[in-house]
Amino acid sequence: MLGSLADGSVIVERYGDGPIDVVALHGWGRPATDFSKVLEGYNAASVYLPGFGTIDPPPRAWVPADYAEWLLPALDPERPPILVGHSFGGRIAVRLAARHPERVSGLALTGVPLTKLHQAKGPDWRYALIRSLHGMGVVSDKQMESARRRFGSADYRAATGVMRDVLVHTVGEDYLDDVATLSMPVELVWGEFDRPAPLQVAKIALERLAHGRLTVADGSEHLLDDTLRGHLRDAIERLRATQVGS
Repeated sequence: MLGSLADGSVIVERYGDGPIDVVALHGWGRPATDFSKVLEGYNAASVYLPGFGTIDPPPRAWVPADYAEWLLPALDPERPPILVGHSFGGRIAVRLAARHPERVSGLALTGVPLTKLHQAKGPDWRYALIRSLHGMGVVSDKQMESARRRFGSADYRAATGVMRDVLVHTVGEDYLDDVATLSMPVELVWGEFDRPAPLQVAKIALERLAHGRLTVADGSEHLLDDTLRGHLRDAIERLRATQVGS
């Protein structure tokens, strides 16, 4: 059921009718309904992030920390929820939990690009040449955009306007320093064959967590399939049990 939080500024898919215990944040280009099977039966909300689907983009090129500050008023300070984050949504969840730990009771993260395993390669030489010629006025704006679409990633090609800038500003960020500060329990649920956020990323993050646990979804990749969703539900249950025991 569609609903809203923070005086209508945060649009959500609402589950249950009690105080919200779980808040989910979707991945890049994904809908809030990705979590429907995960959140069924909980008092929960899955957030529609600005710039995706029919939700207006942010007023400028936000990074995940900006999304985190935007989301903060939607979290009940008297009842800190569990945050569930997939990919881009997990970036936001980590930034929020690191900066406002008192507002989050636990984290369940899946497929989050928390760090890069290898040094990023420079742009294709052909793209670099076209960009240089564009800077000199030899290549038109139309030709430059064609080159961006040819050499950019699928997400980059699909993004337009401010959301393309959001993507560019976000992809180079590293989250391991934030991960090392997290004091709440953190569940890492990872696809065995995740390529955008390889399993090794989760293993590196696990070493830095004070209270972390890693679950590997055999055969799963990056997007939320039924196996990953099932493991996420198990992770939420463990985090809820921690709340009851605290």
